[in-house]
Parts: sequence; structure tokens; C-alpha cells
Amino acid sequence: MGQLEGKVAFITGAARGQGRAEAIRFAEEGADIIAVDVCGPVETNIAKPSTPDDLKETAHAVEALDRRIVTQQADVRDYAALNSALQRGVAELGHLDIVVANAGMWSYGLSEEITEEAWQTTIDVVLTGVWHTTKAAIPILKQQNTGGSIIMTSSTMAIKGMQNLSHYVAAKHGVAGLMRTLALELAEYNIRVNTVNPTSVNTDLIRNEVGALLNDVRLLSERVTKLQSHFNQADADIKNILISTTKITGRAEKIEKVELTPADAPRQIG
Repeated sequence: MGQLEGKVAFITGAARGQGRAEAIRFAEEGADIIAVDVCGPVETNIAKPSTPDDLKETAHAVEALDRRIVTQQADVRDYAALNSALQRGVAELGHLDIVVANAGMWSYGLSEEITEEAWQTTIDVVLTGVWHTTKAAIPILKQQNTGGSIIMTSSTMAIKGMQNLSHYVAAKHGVAGLMRTLALELAEYNIRVNTVNPTSVNTDLIRNEVGALLNDVRLLSERVTKLQSHFNQADADIKNILISTTKITGRAEKIEKVELTPADAPRQIG
């Protein structure tokens, strides 16, 4: 029996990258999945857009593990659409235990040169999208009265500054503040709230010409270059840490290890 047997996880940005990896990891541990993704372009986003076929591939991977999955195209900026997708998933799968607010995007530029659209889009997706995800999920978790776990994909940019990424850094700092506030608000309901703060992870979000350029000129930090050969292990760290936060709340979990130790072994969640 897996460590998440009988659990249901709601994951945004689930069509590919970290979201897909999380869906598969949770399914491996026995969870059913509600998977949401915009499956289309987001204005000013540097990364190539996810597609409906990407979301189908996530569904096939979960189903191959003999777990159920409900998929829906929805933009995290659109609260009504996101809430509808979650309500549909809960109606089909019966309940909700784990929430992973993972959807994201990025662009870059000097602070005074970032366009109004680029700034607002980044805040709307990276910060408001996380709030929308929790706003939709919290009433369900409270009504069930069985506790739960909310995990926000943040970044090392939430704990430091970085040139050419002021809008992204500001949004991620906002995610950290939201996490800490919700941890206080939801503690009495046994609902834990944490962030994971990875460095660069080998996904389409940074696997593009601009990401390579920023790496080459070291604008993302020297760690990016040092960890190029360890991307896959960093991804494994993220997936495993998501299952290892039992009894922890209000914590920003920094992900920068390249090797797992016995202390990082997964424990029960939810």
C-alpha cells in the first residue's frame, strides 16, 4: 500500500514539468489526481505553452499506474474556471486531501524596463493564481473536517533577490507571505501549508533560448551552472519532499540538495 493510498490531490500546472512529475509521484503512492492546466499560451511568458496533448500525457501516465485522474483546462487567473474544475474533480473522486499550487510562468528584464503587461501577468499567475488555488480548496478542506496539506511551488527567489527578475521575485516573496499567513489561519483545522523553494529545475519553463542565455551570462546565479548535471536529482528532491512534510506547517522548504539522505525518506502526508 502506498503512502498516499485513498488520498486525492489537486495539482495546477499539471500538464508537464514539475506538475506532471508530482501527479505521477503521488499516483505511485496511491493518490487519485485532479489535474488542471491552462494548456495554451500566457502573454509575456517566455516558456513555450503547454498543450491539451501534454495534459492527456499526464492523464495517461497516472492511469498507467491504475489511479483515477480528472483533467480540466483552466487558467489559474480565472477563479471561476479554476473553482469549477476543482468542484468537478471532487464530485467525481469524492473528496480532497492535498493541494499543490504549482502553475507558473516567467519573463525577464531590468526593473525599469519591464512592461506593465509583463509585471501584471507575472503577479497574476505566480501569486494570484496560488491564492485562487487555495481560495477554491480551503472551503472544501474545512467542510470535510479531516485536515489536509497545501503545498505551494515557490522558489529560491522567495528568499533572496535576483537581477532582471524583479516581478518574479516580488511574486514569489508574496507566495511566501501567503503561505505563512494561511498556515496560521488553518492550523486549527489541521490543514498544513508549506512551500517548496527549488532552484532551477529541468523543465520547459527554463529549457529555452532565453533561459540558456541567462544561464550563460550568470544572471540566474552561479548555482544554475553548477547544478546543470544534477537537474534530474533536484527534480527527485522536489517530488520526495512533497511527500515528507508530515506535521510541518508554515515552512519554506529550500530544495538545493543533489543527493537524498535517509532523513529525506518519504513519510505519510495528509
